[in-house]
Amino acid sequence: MRLLDLHIDGFGKFHDRSVSFEDGLNLVYGKNEAGKSTLHTFIRCMLFGLERGRGRAARNDLFSKYEPWQNKAAYGGRLRLEKDGIVYRLERNFRKEQRSFVIVDETHGKMVEPTKAFLDSLLCGLTETTYNNTISIGQLKSATEGGMVAELRNYIANMNTSGNMALNITKATAYLKGRRRDFERQLSPDAGKTYTSLLSEIRNIEREVNAPEYENQLLAYQNMRSQVKDLLSEKQEEREALLQKIAKGRQALEGAQFTDEASIQSYRNEARGSYHEYCVVKTAGEKKFRPVLAALWFLLAILTGLGVGFPGQIARTLSQTLAPSAVDHSLYLTICFGAAALFAAVGAALLFWQRSLKRETAMIGKILQEMFSRHLGDSSISEEAMQALEARLEEYIRLSQVLARSEVTVQEQAAEIASLQDREQNCESMISQQQRTQWELEKKLDHLAQCKDQAESLRRTLEENERIRQEITAIDLALDTMTELSATIRDSFGLYLNKAASDLVSGITGGIYSSMSVDEDLNIFLNTRTKLVPVEQVSSGTMDQVYLALRLAAAKLLQGGGDEMPLIFDDSFVLYDDDRLRTALTWLARAYSGQIIIFTCHQREMQMLNQCQVPYHLVDMEKTLI
Repeated sequence: MRLLDLHIDGFGKFHDRSVSFEDGLNLVYGKNEAGKSTLHTFIRCMLFGLERGRGRAARNDLFSKYEPWQNKAAYGGRLRLEKDGIVYRLERNFRKEQRSFVIVDETHGKMVEPTKAFLDSLLCGLTETTYNNTISIGQLKSATEGGMVAELRNYIANMNTSGNMALNITKATAYLKGRRRDFERQLSPDAGKTYTSLLSEIRNIEREVNAPEYENQLLAYQNMRSQVKDLLSEKQEEREALLQKIAKGRQALEGAQFTDEASIQSYRNEARGSYHEYCVVKTAGEKKFRPVLAALWFLLAILTGLGVGFPGQIARTLSQTLAPSAVDHSLYLTICFGAAALFAAVGAALLFWQRSLKRETAMIGKILQEMFSRHLGDSSISEEAMQALEARLEEYIRLSQVLARSEVTVQEQAAEIASLQDREQNCESMISQQQRTQWELEKKLDHLAQCKDQAESLRRTLEENERIRQEITAIDLALDTMTELSATIRDSFGLYLNKAASDLVSGITGGIYSSMSVDEDLNIFLNTRTKLVPVEQVSSGTMDQVYLALRLAAAKLLQGGGDEMPLIFDDSFVLYDDDRLRTALTWLARAYSGQIIIFTCHQREMQMLNQCQVPYHLVDMEKTLI
C-alpha cells in the first residue's frame, strides 16, 4: 500500500490544505511548530478514525487537541491511497454530530462498505496499536540507557507472547493478578451451603402447604353459611307468619272468651245443657193445669175451712173417728182448719212452682240470649239458633285445634331455627378457622416465594461463582502461558523476530554488528565476529538502531510478507550521528521496497540523500501547507 495524497478540510492549525506523496522515499521537511506532528496524526486518524473521549479524559484527548482552529464544523478531510493496483479514497468527518466514514473505489467508480474485514485487508491486518508500534516510528521514549534497555526487553517479550508491542507483559501480569484478586473477592464461599439449606426448607414448606389441612374449603363453608342463612331466614319468616296467625286465632278465641278446646267444649256443653233445661222448663211452664189445680186446691181449702162439701165431710168423719163418743166441735174445727191450710199450701205450692218455672225459664233464656247474641249477633232463642251456635262453637273448636297444631309447629320450627343457628355458628367458626388457616397458608406461601427468590438469587450466585472460577482458571492459565512463553523466547514468534531483526541490524549498523539475539531472561546481545556484546554496553545511538531494526522486523512479520505499508518516521534519527544517519538512509532506501515517509525538522537528511544520490520526493511544509 502507498499513500497518494491527502486534503485537510480542517485539522488543528490546517484548513483547506493538500499534500501529495510519491513512491519510494518522501521527505517532509518543516521547522518546529510547522505542523509535522499534526500531519502525521491526520494520516493515522484517516486510516483508523478519531474517537472523542468521555468525561475528564475528553479535555486532553486527540479529538480536543486537534479540533480545527478555524471553522470547527469542517473537522476532517480525505486521504487517497493505492492498494493492489486499486486507488481508494477515504473520506472522514470527525465532528460528533456529523461523524461519517466513506470509502470510494476510484478505479472501479463505486462505494465500498467500510467493514472490518475490508479494513483489515486494506491495512495489512494492522490495528491502530500495531501501527503505532511498528511502521509509525518515533524516538525511543526513554532518555537513559537503563530505561532504553528495559523498554527493549519489554518490547521483545511482548512481541514473543502476542505480537503486539502495545502489550506490556509485566503490566499484563500485574493486571491479571489484580483481576484474579478481584474475582476471588467476588466469590461467595457460603452460597452453596446456604443454597442447599434453602432447597431443604423449600421442600418442607411445599409438603406443609400441600397437606389436607391447608386445602382451601373457605368457599364451600361460605356457600354453606349462605344456604343456612337463607334457610334460617325462610324458617324465621314462616315462624313469624305462623305466630301472627296464632296471635290472630288466639285473639279471636279470647274475643269469644275461650282459652282452649276444653273451654269451648265446656261452653258448648253448658250451652247444650242450658238449652235443654230451657226447653224442659219452658215446656213445663207452659202447661195450663197447674194454675187450675192451684185454684182447685185453694177452693178445697176454702170449703174445708167453712166445713162444707166433701172436705167438711172428711173432717167430720175424722173427728168422729178420733172421738166417737162425743163430737168435739173444737177438734172438728181444728181438723177443718188444718185441712184447709193443707189445701191452701198445696195450691200455693203449685202457684210457686209455676212461678219458679217462669223465673227459671227467663233466667236460662237470658243466659241463652247472651250466648246467642255474643256468638250469633241475634238473641232469639230457637232450635236453629242453637244449631248455629253449635256450628260456631265447632268452628272455634277447629280453630283451637289448628292453633294447638300451629303451636306445636312453632315449637318444632323453634327447634329447627335453633339447629340452623347452631349450624350457622358452626359455619362461622369453620370460616374463621379457614381464614386463619388460609392466612397461615399465605404466610407460608410468601415465605416460600421469598425462599425461592433467595434460592434463585443464590443459584445465580453459584453460577456466577462458577463463572468466576472459570475466569480465575483462565487467568491462571494465561499467567502460566505467559510464564512459559517468556521462558521459551527462542520459540515461535521470538525466533522469527530474532532472525528478521538480525538480518536488519547488520545493514543498519553498517556491518558493525552482524546479528542480535535475546535469551530466556530477555537479555539482548549484539553479535560481533569475536564476542556477544550486551546491549547495555553499546551507545544510545546503537540502541536506537537496534530499536529501529526490531520495529522494522516486527512490521515485516506482522504484515505477513504481502504488500507493505508505508514506513513513517517522525524525527526518528535525532540521536544518529552523520555516519549512522547516512548508513541508515541509504540502507532504508535500498532495503525497504515500500513507501517511506520521513518527517524531520533538520536539513541534514536532505543533504545526506543528495550526497548519496538517493532519489526522494520533498514536501516542504512551509510552501505546501501555508
